[in-house]
Amino acid sequence: MSAIPITKLTVEEYIALDKNSEERYEYFDGEVFAMAGGSPNHSRLSVNVCSILREKLHGKTCEVFNADMRINVPAAFPYRYPDASVACGESVFDEIEGQYRLVNPILIIEVLSPSTENYDQGKKFTEYQSIESFREYLLIAQDRPYVIQYIKQSRRRWLRIEHEGLESEVQLESLGVTLTLAELYERVQF
Repeated sequence: MSAIPITKLTVEEYIALDKNSEERYEYFDGEVFAMAGGSPNHSRLSVNVCSILREKLHGKTCEVFNADMRINVPAAFPYRYPDASVACGESVFDEIEGQYRLVNPILIIEVLSPSTENYDQGKKFTEYQSIESFREYLLIAQDRPYVIQYIKQSRRRWLRIEHEGLESEVQLESLGVTLTLAELYERVQF
């Protein structure tokens, strides 16, 4: 998705805008960004990863959420919209002015876009690390079969693994499941 800045708003004004709009917005240090519509590949990847995870987690105590679910990010008040997230055990939510936020994601997934790629790999990843339950992060490229996986090793240390090519597999340690890039990139056009 590409981010289009609109204007500076207070947190309260942002929440009211986000709450009463059909569009999705994110709040960054006083600036509000309309998250523009994604490309066909972005949409395919988002749907694929949610569908695959939902199928692989069937019968387990984990729940998959799509891009509509806000997550509580302590270092990025009031919340963020990842492309997908997963919580295991009981999904915990809190509410801020009528907006529900997932509090305990263990896996967060972003599909990379040219306009947000650097942010997703840098500052947003750092912000996500303020979530106590957060254990694994996937960054999925749109332009080639390529996934960057971060696995939490300790409070300040993350293992980075790069997966490239349709024959590659991603073993999600936080969920105990494996994704193949072939299934993840089904119908994606390069």
